[in-house]
Amino acid sequence: MKSITVQQPGQLVIEERPMPSPQQGEVRIRVASAGICGSDVHIYRGHNPFAKYPRVIGHEFFGHIDAIGEGVDPSRIGERVVGDPVVSCGHCYPCSVGRPNVCTELQVIGVHRDGGFSEYVTLPAQNAHRVPDSIPDNEATMVEPFTIAANICSQLQPGPLDVALVYGAGPMGLTSIQALRGVYGVKQIVVADRIDERLAMATANGADVVINNSQLDLTNELQKLGIRPTLIIDAACHPAILPEAIGLASPAARIGIMGFSAEPCVISQQAITSKEISIYSSRLNSNRFPQVIAWMTQRQIQPEKLITHQFAFTQVLEAMEIFEKDQKQCCKVLLKF
Repeated sequence: MKSITVQQPGQLVIEERPMPSPQQGEVRIRVASAGICGSDVHIYRGHNPFAKYPRVIGHEFFGHIDAIGEGVDPSRIGERVVGDPVVSCGHCYPCSVGRPNVCTELQVIGVHRDGGFSEYVTLPAQNAHRVPDSIPDNEATMVEPFTIAANICSQLQPGPLDVALVYGAGPMGLTSIQALRGVYGVKQIVVADRIDERLAMATANGADVVINNSQLDLTNELQKLGIRPTLIIDAACHPAILPEAIGLASPAARIGIMGFSAEPCVISQQAITSKEISIYSSRLNSNRFPQVIAWMTQRQIQPEKLITHQFAFTQVLEAMEIFEKDQKQCCKVLLKF
């Protein structure tokens, strides 16, 4: 089979690899399409501290089950499925309290073990989630990105009284905007980004107000509009954002951090406790695949709006370059296998 492998940082190849056999409790998926994520680029560039090389990358993938391991129901062969990349032990403290995404023995498909940028991939049977025929293949490939938004929203508990501020109109920000608008029905969504074209994407995906915070002072603009956000999502994850978000937030607001920067930031305890602000962090997803599949089935979200490019997997280098460099026009890139 053909697999896209990062041999070492900066060296990506398409190579012939042995066909994997599903082990006990596993299934094998014949991959049809896979999405490129920023973390794939980070592994390619050597910026992911968790990755081991060589590594078949890719954690957003859709396909059909074509083989099963011992203990798996044979009727599952042929199912249309998406793969949850979170592989957990099931018995540590985080797993026991429903947080397998921070399992003490966590393995992420495409990071710690070989991923979905391959003609075939194996994974635990419980990680392969059936997709109804009503969801097209391309949209099915987008389930995993929306689970990231589902995970932070599960902690923030948005509602119709909320005025939301979203930092960043990249894929994480846009999936969050769609969820806030289509699923949770928040009252108003404000989006800050430094690229006008990304702000246009934010508007197309449900934002009410967009602000280019490279040209305008966000604090002043929100004051002019009389906006005090009750819910803030940091989907850009620059170290300067959290201190600013704490200052902008309404009393009793919730702030969600969707990623991380290795750079430190300085925050004021008084600024947090004086308004009793709740701060949440989110990593990957915690069993959110069924939830997002239901959102898609009910048409509460529109994943097709985020797909801007598609390539044959043999064009992966061109696809990665466009994803990495064309932030004005590119959102989600799919590879076809």
